[in-house]
Amino acid sequence: MTELSIVNYSLFIVKSMFPVLEIRKDFPILKKQINNKPLIYFDNAATSQKPDVVIDALADYYSQYNANIHRGIHTLSVEATEKFEEARKKIAKFIGAQYPEEIIFVRNATEGINLVAKTWGNDNLKKGDEILLTVMEHHSNIVPWILLHGEYDAKTTVKASNSIKINYIPINNEGVLNLEYLDHHLNNRTKLLSIAHASNVLGTVNPIKQIIAKAHANGTTVLVDAAQSVPHMAINVADLDCDFLVFSGHKMLGPTGIGVLYVKKNILETMKPFLSGGEMVKDVHLDHVLLNDIPWRFEAGTPPIAEAIAMSSAIDYLNNIGTDKIKEYETQLTKYALDKLQAIENIKIYGPLDTNNRLGVIAFNLADIHAHDLASVLDEEGIAIRSGHHCAAPLVRSLNKTSIARISFSFYNTIEEIDCFIEAIKKAKRIFKV
Repeated sequence: MTELSIVNYSLFIVKSMFPVLEIRKDFPILKKQINNKPLIYFDNAATSQKPDVVIDALADYYSQYNANIHRGIHTLSVEATEKFEEARKKIAKFIGAQYPEEIIFVRNATEGINLVAKTWGNDNLKKGDEILLTVMEHHSNIVPWILLHGEYDAKTTVKASNSIKINYIPINNEGVLNLEYLDHHLNNRTKLLSIAHASNVLGTVNPIKQIIAKAHANGTTVLVDAAQSVPHMAINVADLDCDFLVFSGHKMLGPTGIGVLYVKKNILETMKPFLSGGEMVKDVHLDHVLLNDIPWRFEAGTPPIAEAIAMSSAIDYLNNIGTDKIKEYETQLTKYALDKLQAIENIKIYGPLDTNNRLGVIAFNLADIHAHDLASVLDEEGIAIRSGHHCAAPLVRSLNKTSIARISFSFYNTIEEIDCFIEAIKKAKRIFKV
């Protein structure tokens, strides 16, 4: 039996056990047609689609108990508050946090990183300190650290401060971090390591627990960007022992406008508020204020109430399927797609080919065709992919490219969709004569 046949057989077994066709019925947008062809949505690393239960949760809040929280004693406010705080508890349990108050609701993972930079970073990073990042980081995990004490050359240009040095762990030719660099650059000046659990471009899953242990042995605080990993695998922050962790609701079936920042309780209790105003105070006088307890002192103003409640419905949905089953199925989809793509001449795939070391994200180029042109051809076939630098311009430049195409899977995708995608790639080859 050939390697591809083995993969196909494995896929058949997994597919027979994983109810993907039933699951697809829960996602109304998957019934949509693009250019008179069934939508094939392969842009899940950017945002996931939403099942009916999440859409219904949003509508239910606005139609049945719409009210502001923590401030009213009337029935609607009490119900909204209870469901909002239930969502916090559910999210804490989902990621293995010890206390619900370690969960702060933010707009997205980006805001979570900015909150850490503006609060913990301002107080704990001083002249002579160093920050360690990686080349594969999303802009959201580079820009806040450059702007921290950054030097403004002009209104539109900010250079990293000379007072705080930023080092970057490089990647090797397989798109995997060079961890020898980690060992080399961890020193008594390295106060923070801020790192993606998984690359949104290469799909590379970093050995995050091992990395955190090394950083902590050096006395270095660790922030983990888990925006790509939380939707696709089980995460336990207590087991990882990370100090901060961020992720977004919209990448894990939830609505936009809601994200989560996890902070170890002992660290959170030392941090100053990021935004100020209502909700984050217990009392206000003309000359002083009394801050609220954690986590509410970090949630100024009216929070994303409907979004948090809908996000908890998304977690219920994921739990009902099972994160282990989701990961297994998506791994099989990725193996299949990688095998099919590698069989096509003039395809260049970026990132590790070993699916034990990557998520269902595949970045590639077809010959010298611009990724935007390829994406346009695929869109004509009803296939949604991403093209560009994927908010990871330094990484894409390190690959000597300006634009890369990317497909990314979720558990509602199918083998048949991958086959349609491969045929569309072959059509593009004919169109561009490559």
